[in-house]
Amino acid sequence: MNHLKEIASRLNEFGLDAMLVSSPAGEFYSVGFHGEGAVIVTKDRHFYITDSRYMEAAEKAVSGAEITVTSRSRDIVKAVSEIVAACGIGNLGYEGHAMTVAAHERYAGALACGLRPAQKLLSGLRAAKGQDEIAAMEHAQRIAEQAFREILTVIRPGMTEKEIAARLVYEMLCHGAEKLSFDPIVVSGPNGSQPHGVPGARAVGRGDFITMDFGCISEGYCSDMTRTVAMGHVSDEMRAVYGLVLEAQRAGIRAAKANIPGKAIDAAARKVIEDAGYGEFFGHGFGHSLGLEVHEPPNANTAEETLMPVGAVISAEPGIYLPGRFGVRIEDVLVLHETGCLNLTRAPKELIIL
Repeated sequence: MNHLKEIASRLNEFGLDAMLVSSPAGEFYSVGFHGEGAVIVTKDRHFYITDSRYMEAAEKAVSGAEITVTSRSRDIVKAVSEIVAACGIGNLGYEGHAMTVAAHERYAGALACGLRPAQKLLSGLRAAKGQDEIAAMEHAQRIAEQAFREILTVIRPGMTEKEIAARLVYEMLCHGAEKLSFDPIVVSGPNGSQPHGVPGARAVGRGDFITMDFGCISEGYCSDMTRTVAMGHVSDEMRAVYGLVLEAQRAGIRAAKANIPGKAIDAAARKVIEDAGYGEFFGHGFGHSLGLEVHEPPNANTAEETLMPVGAVISAEPGIYLPGRFGVRIEDVLVLHETGCLNLTRAPKELIIL
């Protein structure tokens, strides 16, 4: 996948002669390859800069861009400077959220052009996924779901959170994942009240909820899912809270569509939880966008005013977390269109008791 033409088409909108893309995700988005390099996109010429370690792979993987190789005497900054001079670039955009202050100082000192922050050029394009991107994410989701099916046959009382997390990693890699979207979250019993708890040595036991949040990468794109299952039995309150979270997720999914602000999607799910008296125990947003990175803008939270574009891919993950007792989170991934959404997640989400 290669998005050089799309980037070039937006240069005029941002008053730029060219765009410098230097983040790993931006590099991959631009040319479909990550070689610790940088991309320069002008209106009619495109350049990919990398070093000798990646030259051969880049020549096979990158199309539509002139490949230039750095050396000990010609680093990326010098290569960018040469391209700026050769193409007569006056205003060069850069990824404001990705470039460090130190890198900016180096570029500013070396380039004979203006440097303009233009993060929105790239993030705006990346927010709306094309069919190839969605297909890659769907494949990553199928891999994660296979791992979920496998882990349900493995979990036993006495197994630790760390062991469950390790098995999830193993299963995803065995079923074709390139790598993980993020380190898995596996929390059980009272640890489940920590939405981003770290898997530890706690052994799961009968009567516990076990929350597993995990995902993997296929063709550069992420999956993300959460399921909460029970070991042995549940209390009436646990069953009621699980049902409430599922009801809230379904309300958010019904509301999810393009061309509305993210906070409207969040509000639909949040109302269900607040009306039941658990509002203070749902502290995070309903969801976030994902793609080349597992967290991308725009979000579906209480503050998000941005209208969701057609093709946005967002998580749907409400939760209730009762401190020191238990927690429940259920997460699917949705593709937004003008009249609703497509749920990429097929894994069951009715309460599973192992």
